[in-house]
Amino acid sequence: MTRNKPLRWAALMAGATAALISASATAQSTKLKVGLMLPYTGTFAALGVAIENGFRLHLDEQGGKLGGREIEFVKVDDESDPAKATDNVNKLIKRDNVDVIVGTVHSGVAMAMARAAKDSGTLLIVPNAGAGAVTGPMCAPNIFRSSFTNWQPGYATGEAVAKRGHKKVATITWKYAAGDEMVAGFKEAFEKSGGQVVKELNLPFPNVEFQALLTDIAATKPDAVFAFFAGGGAVKFVKDYAAAGLKKNIPLYGTGFLTDGTLEAQGADADGLLTALHYGDALGTPRDNAFRLAYAKTYKLQPDVYAVQGYDAAQMLGIGLAAVKGDVSKKKEFAAALEKAKIDSPRGPFTISKSHNPVQDMYLRQVSGKENKVIGVASKSLADPGRGCRM
Repeated sequence: MTRNKPLRWAALMAGATAALISASATAQSTKLKVGLMLPYTGTFAALGVAIENGFRLHLDEQGGKLGGREIEFVKVDDESDPAKATDNVNKLIKRDNVDVIVGTVHSGVAMAMARAAKDSGTLLIVPNAGAGAVTGPMCAPNIFRSSFTNWQPGYATGEAVAKRGHKKVATITWKYAAGDEMVAGFKEAFEKSGGQVVKELNLPFPNVEFQALLTDIAATKPDAVFAFFAGGGAVKFVKDYAAAGLKKNIPLYGTGFLTDGTLEAQGADADGLLTALHYGDALGTPRDNAFRLAYAKTYKLQPDVYAVQGYDAAQMLGIGLAAVKGDVSKKKEFAAALEKAKIDSPRGPFTISKSHNPVQDMYLRQVSGKENKVIGVASKSLADPGRGCRM
């Protein structure tokens, strides 16, 4: 009996190992639950739809699987409402038991999502919201961004406006995290080049009553105006700016969100506007041409920056999953794979910074007809400073 003990022990160990391998294989053969927490109603509804479309397009290109895992979606309309954000994200994590969360557009909502992801360890990929804190003080090994920080397009626009010789500029935006941070990025670059921001104007999100502020701009007579608005608010601002007669005398600049996904509604009022962003409608590269053709065929729509960010969120998830063979519990290995990857994006190749934000070219674009045509590079390989990130 004594002599048989080692044999029995070896058999038990072999059986246990086989059971673990079988359990792991079973776990990886189940569907990966991806929570899409995006705006499907309200000011940013079109942006949420474009992000989801882009994500699904890449998934379809991979035969419906990422890292060997089929994807099951759980969707939540976050309504761009920070007051509902904590409850919404906790439902995905605790009730629906999602493996990964993809979202969102509104920076205030994204902050609540980042807190919940950091506390629970759930993988989070942010496909738009640029709140600096997400990849700044709140950075974590399980939190990634496929888009930008608010600082990046703001800073790039500040550089571009300064290079065009303007000295005194007024800024206008919604009074919330995205607006504040884009203006701060713009000021940092513009004032570094010797420019001066002579007036900072704002109004509560999502208010679109611009008339009093436009009157103020007319009275101030700056060399130029820098604006951040998006979605329906961007449409109304551009049209109101032109209607007030300001476009003729005071050049209007903005981060690309001012004219991305909005040109159809803005019409001739947007023509000639200059913006800076990490994507444009006329890059002309084989990668982007293929993406635009596939998107147009699938959705009967032209893609915009939001579609690209959704597409790249799926690419990033696929890269991480491939490295861990579909096992999302291996968060360190997942993060390591993305930190050394070069993502082959329609926007052009980009890498991920130590704080998990894209390091990317910021293009200078000019509206021509219904396109944001790239006319140059405003900032090459611009990396957000990741201030406050300790990881």
